[in-house]
Amino acid sequence: MAGRGVECLWKRHVVEQLKQRDRVQRQAFEEIIHQYNRLLEKSDLQVVFSERLQTDKYEQQNRHDLSPGVEGGRNDSLQQEMAQMRIKHQEELTELHKKRGELAQSVIELNNQIQQKDKEIQSNEAKMLEYQQQISRLEGECRELRNSLADLERANQTLRDEYDALQITFSALEEKLRKTTEENQELVTRWMAEKAQEANKLNAENEKDTRRRQAKLQKELADAAKEPLPIDPDDDIEVLSEDLEKGKGETSPSRQISRTPRRVSQPPPPPGLLDSISNIFGRRRSVNSFSSSPEAAEVPSGCADVRVPSTALHIFDAHDGEVNAVRFSPGSRLLATGGMDRRVKLWEVVSGRCEPKGALTGSNAGITSIEFDSAGSYLLAASNDFASRIWTVDDYRLRHTLTGHSGKVLSARFLLDNTRIVSGSYDRTLKLWDLRSKVCMKTVFAGSSCNDIVCTEQCVMSGHFDKKVRFWDIRSESIVLELELQGRVTSLDLNHDRTELLTCSRDDLVKIIDLRSNAVRQTLNAQGFKCGSDFTRVTFSPDGSYVAAGSADGVLYIWNVLTGKLDKSLDKGHSSAINSVSWSPSGAYVASVGKGSKAVLWSDM
Repeated sequence: MAGRGVECLWKRHVVEQLKQRDRVQRQAFEEIIHQYNRLLEKSDLQVVFSERLQTDKYEQQNRHDLSPGVEGGRNDSLQQEMAQMRIKHQEELTELHKKRGELAQSVIELNNQIQQKDKEIQSNEAKMLEYQQQISRLEGECRELRNSLADLERANQTLRDEYDALQITFSALEEKLRKTTEENQELVTRWMAEKAQEANKLNAENEKDTRRRQAKLQKELADAAKEPLPIDPDDDIEVLSEDLEKGKGETSPSRQISRTPRRVSQPPPPPGLLDSISNIFGRRRSVNSFSSSPEAAEVPSGCADVRVPSTALHIFDAHDGEVNAVRFSPGSRLLATGGMDRRVKLWEVVSGRCEPKGALTGSNAGITSIEFDSAGSYLLAASNDFASRIWTVDDYRLRHTLTGHSGKVLSARFLLDNTRIVSGSYDRTLKLWDLRSKVCMKTVFAGSSCNDIVCTEQCVMSGHFDKKVRFWDIRSESIVLELELQGRVTSLDLNHDRTELLTCSRDDLVKIIDLRSNAVRQTLNAQGFKCGSDFTRVTFSPDGSYVAAGSADGVLYIWNVLTGKLDKSLDKGHSSAINSVSWSPSGAYVASVGKGSKAVLWSDM
């Protein structure tokens, strides 16, 4: 109905415009046409009048011919009048012909104008027809657009309703997430409190057990001092021979050899001496427990024979997933691996094979680094759950959980005194922990994510994501020196003398820094060597003569430090990128782990 009303409206408008144009154009030519009609009437009257004069002349001539004498005088006057009338009529006729010519010219011009106007009318009609077609087409498009607009409005309304529903759902889920986060935080807090209580209970039990053993030992020593017994010289020789067989000439500290015929009575040691022989982690141990530790007996004073590996002796599945860290114990008897399955596994190296010995559990995320203490009794591991943990190696028990970082802990190391550790995190901080008080002593903001750490007595060296190696003075918490490399630092290691620092970076270069001159002494690279990740670990050999590093293509590269050239590249062990490499302190083995679940034990056998 609305379309019909619009159509009738424009039609009426066109009719009114045509009528208006007709009135305007007709008024301009109406007077000319009226004069032209009058001239035509006058012309017709003149013709009639001329014919009438001819007729009258003819009659008069006839009459003159009939009566020439009588009417001669009258005819002359009549002729004169007729002549004058003829001249007058001739002039009028001439004037009329002249006006007729002018009017004819005007008529011609008006006809031309009329033809031109007709052409304009035809052109305008053609344009009107074209405009009508265009209007029809535009009306069709308008109808389509109105339909599309209606569809879009309906779709928009539907989307608006869906958005409102999703907004309500999002608000509900956000509230649920907030409550879940609060509950999770509360559970974590409760869990940490319970873990702390459990650790305190364990420490209390250990303290009680230690006190009981100490009291028993004091009593036995007191009884032994009160009741001296004679010893046969033959027994003395027998004891000495047994010690020589067991310790290769070294006497056991738990067993004193007497060369006198009888044992000399000794007073019991003071209690303060036994109390001072305690473990740095809060677990007191007896003198015999220290001397009987297999790792303590195996710790080598130095490595005289480093063998460059050439063969993969043992390839085994270490973890359920990616393996991030590997480390030999100080005695080279144990191998520890840490993976994304949240476990640290201990392997015993026997005859070129790694036999499973136990697993250390307690981490809530993947392990990133592993470190043994100098005696091999404790193991420190950093993990992705923002914490570092310490286990005892002999009983696989979790002793300490150090929390405080707000990001993944990427590296943790013992200081040389074994009473403190340093941890570096993705949150761009380094933390110094006191293991006796179990608290964080210092927090240092490094400005960039810390990927690896190595320590000396009073200096901590950290490698960072911003391509810098920073040297920290523990006492003043200040940066002593900064060295900038050409790529993100992934790994740090010190040689046996702690005079050279080994670095690996994402520019696929391994560099040796002389700590006495604080300058890069040597740069090691090889065709095909490529650093696989931001946490690829490289290592010195125990004597500092070789460097081992794993590549992204699963090849183990070994450089000779003295010549600076590649010594060997071993490619028959890993099928994926190598994450970490560790050289045994005895110099006999090299262990490597990668992004797959495999670990490889290398040697020259």
